[in-house]
Amino acid sequence: MIQTSVLAALLAASLITSPAASHGQQVASERDTASHLINGYEPKWWKEAVVYQIYPRSFQDSNGDGIGDLKGITQHLDYLQKLGVNVIWLSPHFASPNADNGYDISDYRAIMADFGTMADFDAMLAGIKQRHMRLIIDLVANHTSDEHKWFVESRSSKDNPYRDFYFWRPGKTGPDGKLEPHNNYRSVFSGSAWQFDPKTNEYYLHYFAVKQPDLNWDNPKVRQEVFSIMRFWLDKGVDGFRMDVIPIISKQPGMPDLTPEQLKNEFAVFAAGPHRDEYLQQMNREVLSKYNDMSVGEAAGITLAQEPELVDDRRHELNEIFNFDAVRVNRRGRKVEPLVLTDLKAIYTNHEKVLGKHDWDTVFLSNHDNPRIVSTFGDDSPEFRVASAKLFEAMILTLKGTPYLFQGDELGMTNYPFKTISDYNDIEAKNAWKDEVETRHTLSADQYLAELRGSSRDNARTPMQWTNGPNAGFTTASAKPWLAVNPNYTSINAAQETPDPNSVYNYTRQLIALRAQTPAFVYGGFKDLDPNHPQIFVYTRTLNGDQYLIIHNFSSQPIDYTLPDNMKAGTMLLANYSSHENSSTILHLKGWESRIYKQ
Repeated sequence: MIQTSVLAALLAASLITSPAASHGQQVASERDTASHLINGYEPKWWKEAVVYQIYPRSFQDSNGDGIGDLKGITQHLDYLQKLGVNVIWLSPHFASPNADNGYDISDYRAIMADFGTMADFDAMLAGIKQRHMRLIIDLVANHTSDEHKWFVESRSSKDNPYRDFYFWRPGKTGPDGKLEPHNNYRSVFSGSAWQFDPKTNEYYLHYFAVKQPDLNWDNPKVRQEVFSIMRFWLDKGVDGFRMDVIPIISKQPGMPDLTPEQLKNEFAVFAAGPHRDEYLQQMNREVLSKYNDMSVGEAAGITLAQEPELVDDRRHELNEIFNFDAVRVNRRGRKVEPLVLTDLKAIYTNHEKVLGKHDWDTVFLSNHDNPRIVSTFGDDSPEFRVASAKLFEAMILTLKGTPYLFQGDELGMTNYPFKTISDYNDIEAKNAWKDEVETRHTLSADQYLAELRGSSRDNARTPMQWTNGPNAGFTTASAKPWLAVNPNYTSINAAQETPDPNSVYNYTRQLIALRAQTPAFVYGGFKDLDPNHPQIFVYTRTLNGDQYLIIHNFSSQPIDYTLPDNMKAGTMLLANYSSHENSSTILHLKGWESRIYKQ
């Protein structure tokens, strides 16, 4: 709720006459070539952006087949413009047999048939541009589908020109005299990372699903093919890429067996290939540097200390990466444990210490690969769902780095009440079930499902909840959605939230507008004022003499909190309750209360 007439005036233009971020985006674009620095940072439009991820299969079905599509996205561009986001990140939309929901690409220059046509894509992109927003798309370049023409050729014979587009090995004789894979690499989706192909009696490498063979980036022809694909989409008007598992494109020479210690964190090895930076710098030099685009890498296996190796702007590789420390802070494998707030706070403090003026960070707690924020970190009970959903949106939009929101975050959507393995669609979940429950019997069915229920990627992939009508308005009443709609759609949906001034949607809208008008929330310094408090996260963002105090109560329990060092709160700008404590040293916070002050 807006607390002061000062803020109301500040936000009036963005909340009433135009989308919150469109003007900010235009200004940022104009300054992109400016030589001046802000707090030591070079201004860039992608630093000032708010990114909204769309999982197209689950966003909106326009033709009644139960699958979201590009025309469905176009139908809701006004909704996103009103929310105020600058940039849409579209999860894979390319032609694919869907072994891994589009992350197995069979043609990089074609649209998945389920999603529509290239004309539909062009119309969607034009609509995005008309609304002063930008579009980035997924670049899945570590692997293709086994149905891609390159792999079809590659597996046809050992002397085919495309053979070394992928990794083929003859295997070795095991202790029992049987043929076994080249090494002990394991697939992320369970089992060996090597698949025997009887056509040529060799194994091919697949870090992910069997139908996702890894590309051989050591072959310069592969790199040039990828660069050509990137130019195709950039020339079409796309504004950049989210790069899937990009640090693992360089493989270890000879690919020897991993040690028992390395097997505990295979991605650390996979992400440390000797040519990783060389290939990324070539990509930047030959493609990215030629466009006013943004690049963000999914970077599992990269530690915070290593992050500048990829994002330091003097190295000319990527603009940003996703560091998973925060989003996985309460995860132990599949198990989701109660959040330890001090651990979460320490991550953001460490980011402030380690990343310098030439680096840029990302802030996110959700995406298509992680469960819903409010169910994972907050409180999705009827009493506190709205408050805690607003708190996390406030945190993400006031911390340092480019914020990323996943579709439905702005509604406070929750995890799905999964019951059996048949409720799931995710290949990772199903493969692990076969491996751990049915084959090796390392977990009972009940144990496995208990772990999976809170961590499954399918929690984020359930259809967007648009209305309280049949199938949540995602598809027609007679259609069967590709994944079940969360039954709480009757009370959590966009149709109810968009006109409600106290909804999660409109609170997120106000937060985005405030961020667009407050440079301190983009370029300002960050300081955690009470890092050891188990319930309160209180921090400042400071820029050019302007200071903002942000305080969150990470608990359902109310607390009377005394600010450190006799600090006074200042003038309240925004809060998720009707609170009016200004210039006070003691704040009386309700459960899951969040406030933003101008000091």
